[in-house]
Amino acid sequence: MPASTTPSDRDGRYSRPDASMSLLTTVMEHSLDDGYAEAARARGEEGSSRLPGSLRGRVMLGVGLALAAGVVTVGAVNAHVAEPVLAKERDALVQRVNDSTTAADRLQKQVQDLRHQVDEAQQRALHAGNDQGPAELAGRVGTGEVTGPGFKLVLDDASGTGAGGSVNDPRQADGFHDSGRLRDRDLQLVVNGVWLSGAEAVSINGQRLTALSAIRAAGDAILVDNRPLVPPYTVLALGDGPAMGAAFGAAEAGHYLKIIQDSYGIKSTLSVQKKLTLPAAVGITLRYAQPLTSGAPSASPTTGTGAPKQ
Repeated sequence: MPASTTPSDRDGRYSRPDASMSLLTTVMEHSLDDGYAEAARARGEEGSSRLPGSLRGRVMLGVGLALAAGVVTVGAVNAHVAEPVLAKERDALVQRVNDSTTAADRLQKQVQDLRHQVDEAQQRALHAGNDQGPAELAGRVGTGEVTGPGFKLVLDDASGTGAGGSVNDPRQADGFHDSGRLRDRDLQLVVNGVWLSGAEAVSINGQRLTALSAIRAAGDAILVDNRPLVPPYTVLALGDGPAMGAAFGAAEAGHYLKIIQDSYGIKSTLSVQKKLTLPAAVGITLRYAQPLTSGAPSASPTTGTGAPKQ
């Protein structure tokens, strides 16, 4: 049986096509709630003014405004009265900080002056008399300036990554990323090779190396005894220059330097020098070991610094 073409309900009345969507239809046709509409009509009848119409309401409003004005006025007066006191306290605090800073700077300068006097007295004591033993010991351990022949090794970062060759990468296992830059481990290996070649004293960029020296890295900078160095790195070594140069080139450090030079473009230049002057190490105190007496306990011997082992 064909469906009826005209929609109708059971009573035979015409039914709207959207009868099943009565909720949506109501929302669309009556977007404003009746309560809001009634409030809007009431507001229109009363006018746009929000001021109370009764005398009591106006009195309450005036009292409230007066109280608010009084609170603001009292706060402003208190702030104005307390401002000079706060300014004085702030100035006093600033003065205390400045005085403390000045006193700390003065004490720091006194410490530096006393250290300089101690260093000068120590140098005079080491070089006094005909006994050259203390002065020679100071030169060997790094607390004294030394002069003599040797060689100069200048190391610098590569201008590019360099031309790689068919060689093993000795730095791959150490986590290096920027292969064109000289790292602290490279400098450590080179310096150890310089000592093994027979050097009597070594310095890097004017920093004297001792048995207590450390070559470390802080970010991209290389530190020698916690002092940052700037490339190029100049390594000075005292001793028999020609013999040390040949020994260094034939040792492991020389081969390693040749590998990173060929593979990564690291620059290095070694030259024999007739006379070099290496400064004394900074911030190191020379101590002497004393023999134990017959009745002294053997559990607390005095220790002293020694020259780097060659």
